[in-house]
Amino acid sequence: MIFNVGYLILITAMVLAAFGIITGALGGQQRNARLIQSSYNSVLAVAGLVLLASLILWYGLLADQFQLVYVWNSSERALPVFYKFAAMWGGQSGSLLFWTLILSVYSVFTVLSFRRRHAAIMPYVYATLLATTLFFLTLLVFAANPFRQVAFIPADGQGLNPLLQNYWMVIHPPTLFMGFAATIIPFAYLIAGLWQKQYKEWVRPALPWALFAAVVLGTGILMGAYWAYETLNFGGYWNWDPVENAVYVPWLLLIASIHTMISYKSSSSALRASVIVVAFMYVAILYSTFLTRSGILGESSVHSF
Repeated sequence: MIFNVGYLILITAMVLAAFGIITGALGGQQRNARLIQSSYNSVLAVAGLVLLASLILWYGLLADQFQLVYVWNSSERALPVFYKFAAMWGGQSGSLLFWTLILSVYSVFTVLSFRRRHAAIMPYVYATLLATTLFFLTLLVFAANPFRQVAFIPADGQGLNPLLQNYWMVIHPPTLFMGFAATIIPFAYLIAGLWQKQYKEWVRPALPWALFAAVVLGTGILMGAYWAYETLNFGGYWNWDPVENAVYVPWLLLIASIHTMISYKSSSSALRASVIVVAFMYVAILYSTFLTRSGILGESSVHSF
């Protein structure tokens, strides 16, 4: 029963995200305080619902609820507790839910921190953040439901892939997801600035998030390279594994965006470059997520387990 509730929570969050996008965009255009407040409330409500859905899935993993297809595929009774916890990001639907959770947490922090300071562009920031969240919620509801169940309860699960039963599994993927999700915030400020025709003002709030994302994502890349060296005897992206490249390329774009955002005050071309690079970085992040989570790479990557 609780897992059916979890799925209904995801549907509710999806509907609320769509509502928040509309009210944020309209509220910003019409300068309607009630619509803007509704969009702001939607960001908070969606984050709360995504957190609740995540806790329900974690309960399923930790309590060995093998009627959930995701739990059956990713865990087993003999698996240590910390690996059961980490199994949240060990498969497609769980990792997408975790991605959405981190993005929702960042969204809440952003709207609470900068709601008053950048009031003119914040409605569009709400709308952009919710649009990205809606994208992932739509995948979770229609294509990668983590709460899909079978009619019977299997005696045990298939267990976490042996290659993933490593201490790096507990810290490396969450670090990457934290870096990935943080890159969405500069893009949200970019879209808000362009929408409001404040072509320079978006850079100031976006730059700290870009710096934070670069540090976290860079740390995650180094962790992944060491894990690959430890497990497979080579250093990850140095052998041009496509999944490693899918993380490395957005990081390079992120570093480029930091350089252009820092130098924009003395060069109008740097400001234009910032717009282009941040936009490409956002596309690269979504494309990287598609590559790593869709299974399209087949057997061409060591990550294709």
